Amino acid sequence: MTTTADEVWEILRELVEFQKQTELQMRETGEQIRKNGEQIRKNGEQLRETREQFKEVRELQKETGEQMKKTDRKIKELGKQIGGLADKFGSFTEGLALPSMEKILSKQFKMEVISPRVRVRKGAEEMEIDVLAYSNGGINRAYVVEVKSHAKEEAIEQLKNILDRFRHFFPEHQNKQVYGILTAVDMSADVRNKALQEGLYVARIHNDVFKMNTPKNFQPQSW
Repeated sequence: MTTTADEVWEILRELVEFQKQTELQMRETGEQIRKNGEQIRKNGEQLRETREQFKEVRELQKETGEQMKKTDRKIKELGKQIGGLADKFGSFTEGLALPSMEKILSKQFKMEVISPRVRVRKGAEEMEIDVLAYSNGGINRAYVVEVKSHAKEEAIEQLKNILDRFRHFFPEHQNKQVYGILTAVDMSADVRNKALQEGLYVARIHNDVFKMNTPKNFQPQSW
């Protein structure tokens, strides 16, 4: 079979066209590869940035955790200091009130025995009284003094609770009339009036000395 010149030229044209299409596809493929490479590079950059951000977040979490630990330690230490200060201030107030209350209890109320910081235990129960004073014989009374730096209504209930349980802890004073005295450096008029209504004596500081602060016609409640 003989190939004519026209057929040869047709084959050559087809080869040329095929080559053009092949080159075009190669260029398109190359462009796509380039774009893919650019995208991969961008993704790589984003991944590195994300890793750096995660690293910074981890560092920040670590620093925050350390700071929280330090803060917790400071809060605990501050709590201990505040608690110690409260104990010291309470002891200071009791020490300040004791000389004045000793004079009041001995001269005004005729008490024979005056004891600060009385603590008594009955089995698992315990009670502490800031000042306990009593007399035997003709007077036959006992006074329970609660000393506060700043008296609130809770102090009234606390003192009444002590008075309610007094004979349980002190059966030797079973036949005595028992009275309560609320003593404070600072006491609002409302708290004072509430204490008086409950039948409690009130003593407050005046010119660095504790003095009774009850009306002349006051009728105390005995327990």
